[in-house]
Amino acid sequence: MTVHIIYGSDSGRTKAAAGKIAAKLDGKVINISDATTADFEGCDLLVLGSPTYGGGDLQADWETGIDLLAEADLTGKKVALFGLGDQSNYPDSFADALGALYDVVVEKGAEVVGFTNTKGYEFEVSTAVRDGQFVGLVLDQDNQAGKSEKRIASWTSQIL
Repeated sequence: MTVHIIYGSDSGRTKAAAGKIAAKLDGKVINISDATTADFEGCDLLVLGSPTYGGGDLQADWETGIDLLAEADLTGKKVALFGLGDQSNYPDSFADALGALYDVVVEKGAEVVGFTNTKGYEFEVSTAVRDGQFVGLVLDQDNQAGKSEKRIASWTSQIL
């Protein structure tokens, strides 16, 4: 199975998470700033990751990368999402970048896999929550870094 993990990262935390996910899935890691439409289309499983900034914004490179994603044909493609957020300082926009990515890939006909439980997180609102679950893996490296390894291991085994 061919797996592409496409991420955006400023601080390096999302890049590090992408690397850990890639190790578990035997996938290829691609920075969104280097990605092409073929990178989105040319795999069996597409994994997309972004941290959430401020009031729910995508990482800066994703601001242009989202247009590239929107050009890709994702009809029937399995897509998994992961994101980083800070539930303490941004409880009203926690992991919202995942919600933005989710909306685009669903509109493009993708099959989203890897929904996760919101239990164990303390936040007010998140556009990453649909039908009571996160649309993917959510990591809070600011407040729950110690739980990340276990969450990554559980999530990657789920999406395989």
